[in-house]
Amino acid sequence: MNKPIVAVICGPTASGKTALSIDLANKINGEIVSADSMQIYKDMNIGTAKPTTKEMNGIKHYLIDCVSPSIRYSVADFKKDATEAIEEILKKGKTPIVVGGTGLYIDSLIYGIDYNEMKVDLDYRNYLEEQAEKKGLNYLYDLAKSIDEKAMQKISPNDKKRICRVLEIYKSTGKTKTQLEIESRQKEVNYDFKVFAIDMDRSILYDRINKRVDIMINDGLIEEVKDLINKYHEIPTAMQGLGYKEVVEYFDGKYSKEDMIDKIKMESRRYAKRQLTWFRRNKNIFWLNASNEINKNTDIILEEIR
Repeated sequence: MNKPIVAVICGPTASGKTALSIDLANKINGEIVSADSMQIYKDMNIGTAKPTTKEMNGIKHYLIDCVSPSIRYSVADFKKDATEAIEEILKKGKTPIVVGGTGLYIDSLIYGIDYNEMKVDLDYRNYLEEQAEKKGLNYLYDLAKSIDEKAMQKISPNDKKRICRVLEIYKSTGKTKTQLEIESRQKEVNYDFKVFAIDMDRSILYDRINKRVDIMINDGLIEEVKDLINKYHEIPTAMQGLGYKEVVEYFDGKYSKEDMIDKIKMESRRYAKRQLTWFRRNKNIFWLNASNEINKNTDIILEEIR
């Protein structure tokens, strides 16, 4: 019995995933499941480049704007919610299209990776936060590397959230993140995932990222962060995300406005580079050239999934 086809469009930030996915959805009677770890959050629109109602062009989107920024949303939560969304779309007789740049989210679906064995230990999480403050993030990075060197090859030394996650997984399950992924991948996946990624000349991509950050600032990113702090009365976990963290640090006097903007641009370029590195490890991805017209890339996808 053939498995249902699920299209996946991934790639770095600012590469044009949204426009391509909406064009595809219109042509195959599809609906979109977001695989973006920041667009899931309510009230965080500008800094996450969340698609507007106009950009969605009448296509239903799932897992966008549906979780409070004060709630920690895990990859296990995503896998559960995304699977439910895929099933809902299939029951309508439509084609699910998973779209996003969060590699961990994408992998949890296409490889069937399951992190549900892990229970949140708030005491240990607080302990890790204290260690990061006292000894620095490099200390935690080296500790995680000594436990799971393979996993840490994909994680930036500045990515506190994912560094801590590697440590939390080991503390909670007695297994490394890599070990859990290997065990999970032995399970059968229920869907036929057709995975596509957008590639782009690095200089063009970086220029697009820089321009996008300027647009975010002009559209009111600083005011959005102020509103979030006022609404939630503290800095939510979600605001450790790229763009938000730097604005908070600007409020704290760590940067001038100009330095803050430059920092967001630099970190966004680094993030895009990490995204490309992550997706290139998947040898089954079909790469699309961003210099093509959207229609051409859509036609390429249609050839592959039909």
